[in-house]
Amino acid sequence: MNTQSITIDFPSDLLLALNETESELKQGIKISLAIRLFRLQKLTIGKAAQLCGLSRFQFETILSENDVPISNLTITDVLKDIEKLK
Repeated sequence: MNTQSITIDFPSDLLLALNETESELKQGIKISLAIRLFRLQKLTIGKAAQLCGLSRFQFETILSENDVPISNLTITDVLKDIEKLK
C-alpha cells in the first residue's frame, strides 16, 4: 500500500498537556479523522478502518464505543428491501 505523509503543526507543549506520546496522538488523529469521514459518508467503513491501520472489526468496535452507527439504513430502507425480496 502506498502512503502519503501530511505534516500538521501544533504547539510543542501539546503532548505534555495531553499526556500522550507522539504515536498515541497520531493514532488518535487518524481515528478521529476516519470517524468523521465515515460519518460524512466520504469513506466506506473498510477505507476508514484502513486509514487508522485497524481491522474492520476493530474500527466497528471504536464506532460502537463512540455511539456511531455502522449503517445508515433507515427502517424505510429495510422495509423496502423486504418487499423487494418477496
